[in-house]
Amino acid sequence: MEFSTPPADRRFEDYTVGATYRVGSFTVTEDEIIQFARQYDPQTMHVDQALAGRGPFGGLIASGWQTVALAMRLLVDNFLPHDGLAAPGIDELRWPRPVRPGDTLTVRATVQQARRSRSKPDRGLIHGLMEVLNQDDEVVMSMKPMNFVRVRTPEA
Repeated sequence: MEFSTPPADRRFEDYTVGATYRVGSFTVTEDEIIQFARQYDPQTMHVDQALAGRGPFGGLIASGWQTVALAMRLLVDNFLPHDGLAAPGIDELRWPRPVRPGDTLTVRATVQQARRSRSKPDRGLIHGLMEVLNQDDEVVMSMKPMNFVRVRTPEA
């Protein structure tokens, strides 16, 4: 599914419960994996090809946090409204399969629930399922975020 409204104009009413959106793709390179991991998650499975090859994954894998960061960029650019509201958090984050150099990943967002806020009439709360799939359509990451989104017309 695609939005008919650009992110700058997107509001609570534009998110349909049950709708699934493909919000973009990216390919992860070995150099990017190592560079990110050296700075943020310097475990051997992410920074040392030789040691990673002898480890449980049989080779270098991306940090799950790198996958979150790359997916977040696509969510901000293509899914979330640009309305200045912060998210209250996520209920769950999972990395069921490793991300390897050369993997092409696609971000998929599904609106699971949406309700208007009872205490703040200018916004609604959206519960989603965000999944990152590899080129074989296997889920490599999933999270269940909550997002506040401004409404077009607050209820009186």
